Amino acid sequence: MSTALALHAVSKIYGAGPTQVYALHEIDLSVQAGELVAIMGPSGSGKSTLLTIAGTLEEPSRGEVRVGGSVLSQMSPDDRARLRRRAIGYVFQEFNLLAGLTAVENVSLPLELDGITARVARTAGMAALEELGLSDRANHYPDELSGGERQRVAIARAVVGKRYLLLADEPTGALDSVNGEAVMNLLRSACQRGVAGVVVTHDAHLASWADRVVFLHDGYVVDQPAPLPVKAHLAGAKQ
Repeated sequence: MSTALALHAVSKIYGAGPTQVYALHEIDLSVQAGELVAIMGPSGSGKSTLLTIAGTLEEPSRGEVRVGGSVLSQMSPDDRARLRRRAIGYVFQEFNLLAGLTAVENVSLPLELDGITARVARTAGMAALEELGLSDRANHYPDELSGGERQRVAIARAVVGKRYLLLADEPTGALDSVNGEAVMNLLRSACQRGVAGVVVTHDAHLASWADRVVFLHDGYVVDQPAPLPVKAHLAGAKQ
C-alpha cells in the first residue's frame, strides 16, 4: 500500500520572540492510499493548520511534507499548484464556491482546468452531485442553495476526478445527521477506491467511519486510538 501523505517532524510557528506561538509541534503522520483518518481535538489544537500544510496551502516552519512521494519543499510554486489541482481535493469550512458558476460548473471546473473536455467534466460533475442527492440542484447558483447544499457541492468538487488525497475541514458542520452520514459515506467510498482521506471533525460518531483517529492538543499528537471498524458501524446503522 502506497503512502499518499507523510509529515515528518513538522512544526508551525507564528510570530517571533515573546509573541511566538507554536501551532504544531514535531508532528509525525502518515496516511496510506485507501485509508481514512479523522483528526479531532479542541479549538486551537492545530487541526486546520495541519490540513493547510498537508494541502500545500501553507508551508511548515520546520519538518518535511511529502504528497504522493513528492517532497513539497523541493517543488516550485507552480509545481505545487499543479499537484494541488490534480492530486488534492480540499473541502474548506467556507465552501469557496464561485458565485458566478452553477453547482455542476463549480464541481467540474477543476477537471476542465486540468485539460478535460467540458462535456466529460460535466458528466463527472453530475455523477458526483447525484451521489450526494443534488442532481436536481445542478443548475442552481451558490446563492440559490442552502448552506448544507453548498457544503455538499464543495464536497462533490473535492472528490470528483482522480485525486488521491482528500482533505476535509469539518465537512459535515452545516449538515443535519442524515446528510452528515451521507457525506461520510461518500468520503468512505472515495477511500475504498484508493483515495487517502484526512477529515477534521468534532463529531465522535462521524469519526467512527475512519480507520484511525488522531487526537491533537496544543499542537501535539496526544493519541491515535482506532475507532470501531467501519463495517460494524455500517451494520449498526442498517438495523
